[in-house]
Amino acid sequence: MRVVSLVPSLTEAVAETLPGVVVGATDWCTRPADLSVARVGGTKNPRLERILGLAPDLVIANEEENRAPDLDALRTAGAQVLVTEVREVTQAFGELDRMLTACGARTRPRWLDEAEEAWSAPVPEPRTRAVVSIWRRPWMVLGRDTFAGDVLRRLGVGNLYAAHSERYPRVPVEELNAARPGLVVLPDEPYRFTAADGPEAFPGLPCALVSGRHLTWYGPSLAEAPRVLDRALRAAAR
Repeated sequence: MRVVSLVPSLTEAVAETLPGVVVGATDWCTRPADLSVARVGGTKNPRLERILGLAPDLVIANEEENRAPDLDALRTAGAQVLVTEVREVTQAFGELDRMLTACGARTRPRWLDEAEEAWSAPVPEPRTRAVVSIWRRPWMVLGRDTFAGDVLRRLGVGNLYAAHSERYPRVPVEELNAARPGLVVLPDEPYRFTAADGPEAFPGLPCALVSGRHLTWYGPSLAEAPRVLDRALRAAAR
C-alpha cells in the first residue's frame, strides 16, 4: 500500500500505525519526528504532479484542510482520494478508524483505543468562557462547529464565539477584549503564539498558551491531549 497524506495529523496517524505505508506528505507534516518521505507542497497548495508521480494507492485528505479543486483534480487524474470530516472529538474516532482501515490496517491501533478512553468522561458544565485565537494580523478566532471548540468544551471551557455565523471569524482585538472573556486561549499553531507574542494584546486577561497539536490534531496526540491541555488551561486560570 502506498499512501500520500495531505493532512499533518493523518500523516502521523498512518505512520505510527502502518510504518512504511506513507510515501508522500505535505511540508507541514512534522510527525513522527523521523518521518522521511517525499514532500508534496502545502495543504492548500499541493504539487499535484508530484503526488501523481508517487503512484499512490490512496491519497488521504480532509474537507477543511484541503481545497476541493485540488482533490477533484487528483480524482480526475485517476487517484483514489479519501476525504475525512472531523468537527467533533467523537467523530474523530470513527473517521480515524475508517481512514486507517482504508490504508490497510487490519486491527484497530492501541493508541486509538487509548484516545477514545481518554475522552470518555461526561462533558462537564463550562467553568469559564474563552476567546480562542488562531491568528493575528488580522485577528481570527474559533467560531461555530469546530473540532478545537469541541475539544475545549469537553474540558469545561466554553467558546464565546461558538454561536457565530462563521467558523473562523475575523474579530478586531478591541472587540475581543471588550467581550471580557474569563480566559484567552492562544495555541502555537496555525499562528505561533508565544509568551512574547499574543498575551500582550489582552491586558488584564488570563492567557493560556497551549499546544496546537493537542488542540487541533486528530491522531495519536488525542490520547494525551486531555491531560496536556487541562494542565495548561487550569494553570492560566489561577
